[in-house]
Amino acid sequence: MTGDDMTDHDLDTLFAQARALTPADEGAAGRFLAGHRQRRSRQRTLWAGGASALLAAAVVTGVLVGHPDTLLPASAAYDAYQSAAGDGW
Repeated sequence: MTGDDMTDHDLDTLFAQARALTPADEGAAGRFLAGHRQRRSRQRTLWAGGASALLAAAVVTGVLVGHPDTLLPASAAYDAYQSAAGDGW
């Protein structure tokens, strides 16, 4: 039967058969979902490991940069500000 020989009834029957789920379809869907869940789980694990590594690096950088070894006296900070702002601020 070619496409030109099909009646509306034949097409309706064909489409109904295509829409009906079979055990093979359900098995394929189950295998796909199991693989998809496993891939998502691995992605979450990798993301969590990467995020914690970035967080640790940020903390170490913040400690090293945010806490200088020596503190300038207040007068040195005042002199730096005055030289940057100019006279008469």
